Amino acid sequence: MLNYTEYGTTGDAPALLIVHGLFGSGRNWGVIAKRMSDQRRVVTVDMRNHGDSPRAQTQSYPEMAADLAEVITHLGAPMDVCGHSMGGKAAMMLALNHPELVNRLVVADIAPVAYGHSQQEFINAMRTVDLGTLTRRSDASDQLAAAGVEPALQSFFTQSLDVPNRTWKLNLDVLEAEMSKIVGWPDGVDGQYEGEVLFLSGGNSTYVKPEDRPVIKALFPQARFAKLPGTGHWLHAEKPRDFEASLRAFLTLG
Repeated sequence: MLNYTEYGTTGDAPALLIVHGLFGSGRNWGVIAKRMSDQRRVVTVDMRNHGDSPRAQTQSYPEMAADLAEVITHLGAPMDVCGHSMGGKAAMMLALNHPELVNRLVVADIAPVAYGHSQQEFINAMRTVDLGTLTRRSDASDQLAAAGVEPALQSFFTQSLDVPNRTWKLNLDVLEAEMSKIVGWPDGVDGQYEGEVLFLSGGNSTYVKPEDRPVIKALFPQARFAKLPGTGHWLHAEKPRDFEASLRAFLTLG
């Protein structure tokens, strides 16, 4: 089973499962999870090949959705689910394959479509870090900067470093091999999730385009759309309080 962390206690509101994106971990969402736990139980997970979760040889969305289904079934269904980027795609697949496990769904800055870009450049950058010389995270940040990684992403990536053991908490080999699946979307996905869904995007991001809406509505007929002004793809990190407010408002709808 995936590694998970729980915040808060069970109350009247459904528990909230938060699913991180590529190269992340549940740790990236700790601040938002703690704040959201004032009214509900919140669970963050490390996805397969990330953080402290098991390593696997594949990284497909049906498999990631099955991983999430196992966690929800273990902890108590249904849950509200929020997923960002890769985690958003996994959360969408979960809702389509196991609708009985999902109460409400929030998809942060991603659509159920294949993208033409790759994240290979970041894997290449992480591989330039001389792990044997590390004594603190700032050592890795300096080396990532030299590889052309912007400061915000340096901080993000180094949260997945195990400095004492001088290793990445990421299965970079499998993530590289499965990159086409991660940036893609499986062929032949049909069916519908009839529950309420919020597609929350960064105002400056191009990940969710107007032309994606027919595809989204075909799978998620109750989908609503909103943007956080002045944010890009990492909207929850750029404006965490605004993201939290949007999440609260949607999850507490009557």
